Amino acid sequence: MSQSAQEAAPAAVSLSERAAKRIAEIAAGEPDTPLLRVSVEGGGCSGFSYKFDLVAASDPDDLVIERAGARVLIDPVSLQYLTGSEIDFVDDLIGSTFKIHNPNATASCGCGTSFSI
Repeated sequence: MSQSAQEAAPAAVSLSERAAKRIAEIAAGEPDTPLLRVSVEGGGCSGFSYKFDLVAASDPDDLVIERAGARVLIDPVSLQYLTGSEIDFVDDLIGSTFKIHNPNATASCGCGTSFSI
């Protein structure tokens, strides 16, 4: 990704304060893999699914989102499905999870990790 594309891209996906705090907490306990990679894969009950992985380093063409000590990586293919999204962290009675508020999704499943466009 060119430098001008990297400068324009950070607004493409946002990271909530809650998500940044939780990612930083997780990364502090995983010093060998301190970065969270968010990607989109084919499959899931609605067509696409979100995938979350802790990784050691970014790839040269990744979008890197930084907030409050947290670093999130998104590859260019996944970014086309995530543009305009917010990565959030929800902690409620049924459990704690990262949730992606994706304006591009036309449908999603009950588990919140699968969507269609």
